[in-house]
Amino acid sequence: MKLSSRSWLALSVLFSLSVIVIVFATTFNQETIGYILNFNLFFLFLAIAFRLIALVIWGLRLQVMSGSLGYRVSLHHCVNMVLAGLLAGTITPGQAGGEPVRVHELYRSGVKLGDAAAVVIMERVLDGVILTVMGIILMTLMTKLFWSSVSPALYLLVIVAWILMISFIIIPLLAIGYPEMTKKVLMKLVNWLVPKLSWWSSSPETLVALADREIDNLFNSMARFTGTARVGLLGGAITTGLFWVVEFLVASFILMGLGLGPAVIESFFFQILIAIINMIPLTPGSSGITELSTTSLYTLIIPTGMIGIFVILWRFITFYLNIILGAIAGLAIFKREIKMRDLDAGELEKV
Repeated sequence: MKLSSRSWLALSVLFSLSVIVIVFATTFNQETIGYILNFNLFFLFLAIAFRLIALVIWGLRLQVMSGSLGYRVSLHHCVNMVLAGLLAGTITPGQAGGEPVRVHELYRSGVKLGDAAAVVIMERVLDGVILTVMGIILMTLMTKLFWSSVSPALYLLVIVAWILMISFIIIPLLAIGYPEMTKKVLMKLVNWLVPKLSWWSSSPETLVALADREIDNLFNSMARFTGTARVGLLGGAITTGLFWVVEFLVASFILMGLGLGPAVIESFFFQILIAIINMIPLTPGSSGITELSTTSLYTLIIPTGMIGIFVILWRFITFYLNIILGAIAGLAIFKREIKMRDLDAGELEKV
């Protein structure tokens, strides 16, 4: 049975809420009420503000990288496509739905399809590189605390996640170094897939020709990021690092609101692991998985009675706020598409 977007969203929220309720119920004790009553709301507002700043930085990264390829995309439009992508990410396994949204919105702003795909792919490559470097540095700083405390199941999940992350970095680099071989593999995939899309297009030859052209554009754009457009790669790396630092500080502010220290090193390392685990396509939006991994990791540094409160607040800011902001951005895109359709219909009537 094929599920609608609303059904996937409901399923994602259900997974998340179910785990949160279980975590809160199993960690609730006589101290929990006191933690709730004494929570400093200033740090909650600060956490939300930093989350919003991080999203703006993400939009800035898109603007900088597309600008290095010769396109002018407004920061407002880039931030809006980031927000819309967040909503799509909540209903797709491994949060993968945001990438197609950003590619589509870049294309709508005048960026060639291949160039738009290259920007989004290089985004993910930069995320992988930055997270890997940060993870290695932080891992060396807290090896004893982490590896001596986690469960075997989480240990295995972390290893699998790191392997996937490294593979995701290597594949685009191989495409840059060996474009002809990579294109042959992709075109074989296209030729196998296109006949199965006969319901979508009556002209398979057109689809194959389109794929051939856009794969060339994609490879050319990726090559440019290591050549003439390397300033965009540098700018993308800087904004990527800044994005993850600001994003990771959200959890530290929540910890401070609970009366704990920011635990920056431990919290950053935990969130790197969580971010990597989230890329494994297990549930819509990685909901449920995120809550479980967060609980398992932060239990190492947070008192038991606090962990439920922490998970609720952190997921509100990093997940439920995504749904709210994404819905607003998606509505703006929907209105634009309706307006463009009406304009196109009006032009046809004149003809």
